[in-house]
Amino acid sequence: MHHFNYEQGRLHCEGVDLTEIADQVGTPVYVYSTATLRRHAKVIAAAFDGMDCLIAYSVKANGNLAVLKTLASEGCGADVVSGGELRRALAAGIPAERIVFSGVGKTRAEMALGLEQGIHQFNVESGAELIALSEVAMSLNTVAPIALRVNPDVAAGGHPNISTGKAGDKFGVPWAEAPELYHQCKALPGVEAVGVDVHIGSQIGDLEPMRAAFEKTIGLVKFLRDAGHDLKRVDLGGGLGIPYRNTDAPAPPSDYAQMIRDVTEGLGLQVILEPGRVIAGNAGVMVSEVLYHKPAPDRTFMIVDAGMNDLMRPALYQAHHDIIPLIEPAADAPSTEYDIVGPICESTDKFAAKRAMPSVAPGERIAFMSSGAYGAVLSSQYNARPLVAEVLVDGDQFAVVRRRPSFEQMIELEQMPTWLT
Repeated sequence: MHHFNYEQGRLHCEGVDLTEIADQVGTPVYVYSTATLRRHAKVIAAAFDGMDCLIAYSVKANGNLAVLKTLASEGCGADVVSGGELRRALAAGIPAERIVFSGVGKTRAEMALGLEQGIHQFNVESGAELIALSEVAMSLNTVAPIALRVNPDVAAGGHPNISTGKAGDKFGVPWAEAPELYHQCKALPGVEAVGVDVHIGSQIGDLEPMRAAFEKTIGLVKFLRDAGHDLKRVDLGGGLGIPYRNTDAPAPPSDYAQMIRDVTEGLGLQVILEPGRVIAGNAGVMVSEVLYHKPAPDRTFMIVDAGMNDLMRPALYQAHHDIIPLIEPAADAPSTEYDIVGPICESTDKFAAKRAMPSVAPGERIAFMSSGAYGAVLSSQYNARPLVAEVLVDGDQFAVVRRRPSFEQMIELEQMPTWLT
């Protein structure tokens, strides 16, 4: 569910006309709905009511401080994959004891930051990382709570670029090596194994691969407990899908929660979850203006002012976004096929090919739906284009929560060497 609807023929986010935002802030612009963020956080929390469950929102999905602050007020913790994301979570008011640090390439400085802040857990992804974390913790005279991320070699479906649980993926330790690494952990100073972590991918609509991975992981927890490891937690990652198309019907959070209850029942484990897309994805849209129509022999290009530097998902993994006009078309409006492309000097700067939609004239605006996750966080200044602006709506009010930088701000980190001055 989301709070983007036509009212009197104009697309609104909650009580705010998106045309008003586009007029005041310019385009392209991301617009996020507070009501949708809060609703999704509440739905997930309610699904796990009565369980010992830490809902650690995945900051990589959308790390805007205002979004994080909104979710912190709903009781969400954070799953972070860098020192910068950790600092963002803390700046937004998420307590360190509700933060989990994941990722395959933590630096020693990032480890030290997490230890100094007293985070809930490190998800360790290799033997080398385990040794480094032990050494950093010893240098700080503290102990790092850790879970080893295991790779269960379970295929989750979807695009290979968002698969994380198959043999050959860079994530997690190979399944066969996990028992020995837990044994090694027990002998290392400065680290304490408190759980097991698993995450098999993103945008998963079918719960069966998740169940298979989770049951396999719980089997490992039982094996390790029998071997003398006092494991209290299981981190089951994120990955639950959202409907990018009206025809999509991914598993609802209630079914996901019931499956996890079934798998973990009676074990006395704290369950850690890392939802990101399922909270933020449908809570945001990107608004863009149509610049030109360009007829070609076999198609018509709709050229818009947003580019792949603003919304990378279609270029990165051929992702689909519904695209709709800000002005509601008539029910009997004829459909036109467009290749919807941006101004970036790359052939991959294409949002949709032969997309059937009502005609939208140059100067009119369109909304890329379901772009609240992995949208603005992946944006760049390629082609010397400024970072896309972000807006948060709450009821009938809105605020810019990331401004579009000026050219001077874009280049202020650069400087000429002395031999060129």
